[in-house]
Amino acid sequence: MAKPAYRRVIVKVSGEAFSGPNEFGIHAPTIENIVSDLVAARKLGVTVGVVVGGGNLIRGAETAVAWLARPTADAMGMMGTVMNALVLEAALERAGAPARAMSALSMPQVCETYERQRALRHFEDNRVVVFAGGTGNPFFTTDTTAVLRAAEMGCDAVLKATNVDGVYSADPKRDPKAKRYDRLSPQDAIDRDLKVMDATAFALARENRMPIIVFSIREPGAITAVLSGKGRSTLVG
Repeated sequence: MAKPAYRRVIVKVSGEAFSGPNEFGIHAPTIENIVSDLVAARKLGVTVGVVVGGGNLIRGAETAVAWLARPTADAMGMMGTVMNALVLEAALERAGAPARAMSALSMPQVCETYERQRALRHFEDNRVVVFAGGTGNPFFTTDTTAVLRAAEMGCDAVLKATNVDGVYSADPKRDPKAKRYDRLSPQDAIDRDLKVMDATAFALARENRMPIIVFSIREPGAITAVLSGKGRSTLVG
């Protein structure tokens, strides 16, 4: 295995990835595959943090309707991410990788409340930290959370796991002529309104000179392949 290109990373895993081939819920075989890849990355000597989404359980922005305010809907979505974090934490521990779920929403009976210094200590003790609860604030996505936590943790890169092997000019599942990019700047992504991440996440990455690698989580060994510079992906940075 090639020497990893990055020594400390945040892996952003969407809630949709947790549902596997299903529309909603948690697909255990898919979780096991993700965990195997995270464990393999850890064995490369890479310190790994994971930011999880909650779209497999509830999507806050899409749930907001006339009778439900966006902050309330987003709070529900953040609680969905905590459920996913607990699943991932348990699966990692079962696989022999020490892990800690930390939530930006205070739920001390369920998991640790996020504190930067405590999270850094977990990293130093070679634990996989699973970040939940988004930023703890409405109107911010978990993509923005991933870049924020990467900056706070002194990470080298954000690995954005998606269902496609990089960034395209349009949805490649709907547009067969969609162009795939090997490399982009964050400003290019903002100017072209590419939907792989929100503009706030790209702007925060630009300000902190944080590279974002977009790849497909559906491929076995995708995380370790990206870390070794062999995976098919798009570098934004």
